[in-house]
Amino acid sequence: MKTAISYIIILLMTTGVFAQPKNKVFLFSYFNGNGEDGLHLAYSEDGYAWQTLNNGKSFLKPSAGKDKLMRDPCIIQGDDGEFHMVWTVSWFERGIGYAHSKDLINWSEQQYLPVMEHEPGARNCWAPELFYDKELKTYMIFWATTIPGRFKEGENQGDNKLNHRIYYVTTQDFKTFSETKLLYDQGFNVIDATLVKTDGVYTLFLKDETKTPPQKNIRIATSRSLTGGYSKPGEKITGDWVEGPTVAKIGNDWVIYFDQYTKGKMGAVRTDDLLHWSDISDQVSFPEGTRHGTVFKANRKVLKKLQEL
Repeated sequence: MKTAISYIIILLMTTGVFAQPKNKVFLFSYFNGNGEDGLHLAYSEDGYAWQTLNNGKSFLKPSAGKDKLMRDPCIIQGDDGEFHMVWTVSWFERGIGYAHSKDLINWSEQQYLPVMEHEPGARNCWAPELFYDKELKTYMIFWATTIPGRFKEGENQGDNKLNHRIYYVTTQDFKTFSETKLLYDQGFNVIDATLVKTDGVYTLFLKDETKTPPQKNIRIATSRSLTGGYSKPGEKITGDWVEGPTVAKIGNDWVIYFDQYTKGKMGAVRTDDLLHWSDISDQVSFPEGTRHGTVFKANRKVLKKLQEL
């Protein structure tokens, strides 16, 4: 009898029935159009079928930066219980947006973080991401920037003479920040990085932004250090012409969502070992018009308040 019960428990765990703690739910922050109307949120019980919240209306209108956009919203919940968010404020400004909230409804004053203002030639700050390292008790904010002439490799292989690399700052309180430093340069145009940590290894998912010859796909690099030493990228794990990867752990599987922007819809790949990948784009569904953002988990009490709006 015990053997049978153990088998059932293992079966349920491997099929994902126990994938999500009862008090937690998946949320997804995203934008529509060009990001003019601000933050959108969706939720999912299983990480596959996503439903919009607030009847598809924006939760927060952008006010930071000159162009006042809110593209690529990235949200994580810190040990302080606060939800911290960063986003792209403009196509061509040298800073990013930041705000925080306890409930995803009432937000702090939006701030413009001038992370590349010290580089007068910098053209942009795209797709900022947040990562919190519990062991180091440190947040890292990282994003893509082009500084003309800084890197020769990839100079003629991107769109509109853009040749990005990934930069970062660290902070423990979002009040004081480290100086901006280079995080990732492996001799090619790179954007849209996101990060997970497993067994002491940092896994960086990134977009190879090379246009000539075309890549525009998601690859992986790894490091034993949060702020450097990342490897050359492995083989692509997605098809081409995708962007904005974000990662969820569902049961024993890792699911990487991405924006199939030439097709106007979201897609996904899945793995149980971060080595072998299968495309499951036909198994995921998102609200119409969803552009890429970030998947994260929240307490069901948070979801309930969002659903009551």
